[in-house]
Amino acid sequence: MKPSSLAYCSDFPCLDTRRESYLIPNIDIDPAKVSILLISEASPENPADYYYAGESSLFAQTTLLAFQDAGAKVKSMQDILDLGVYLTTAVKCGKTGYGIATATIANCSHLLEKEIAPFPNIKAFLLMGDVAIKAVNMIAKRSGEPRAIPAGSTYKIRGGEFAFRGARALPSYVQAGPAFFVEKVKRKMIGEDIAQALRLAGV
Repeated sequence: MKPSSLAYCSDFPCLDTRRESYLIPNIDIDPAKVSILLISEASPENPADYYYAGESSLFAQTTLLAFQDAGAKVKSMQDILDLGVYLTTAVKCGKTGYGIATATIANCSHLLEKEIAPFPNIKAFLLMGDVAIKAVNMIAKRSGEPRAIPAGSTYKIRGGEFAFRGARALPSYVQAGPAFFVEKVKRKMIGEDIAQALRLAGV
């Protein structure tokens, strides 16, 4: 299965994103073998920095470090995929500024919902940052489900037991991109959250 065949944007209505960096993973993946869904914020400004663009990409480099911090013996993005982890973004285009409008997150949450629907064996959702958390909460609301993650600072709610569609939902911080190197405390927590997801998945 190629996730890019399940969801696509045809009209690009968002005003605060870069259409030229629109990305939905175009990799072949067996949904039944995926036990962890990692959702980060937005596609990178430069498509060459995306998760699956090669080992020199920024998203690949910082994500590998995050999984190594969690104790995973990974040296490539393929190693992470082999652990049963699928990585994507909540917003499918790169952002033009620091923040992302709620309307943009809402628009892309429809694509995200289609993208993650085929995965039947998810044990944990890693929601890396506020944008990912908002997107999943929007999906839950449309489906008549309770919020996956309650309102509040990630720092305060980390460690709580939250669920989304029968799996644990873990609120964390963005691990993809240059922000990963800024705060050592957040980097430590990201590693802890990934380690918890791996335990939940029995990896």
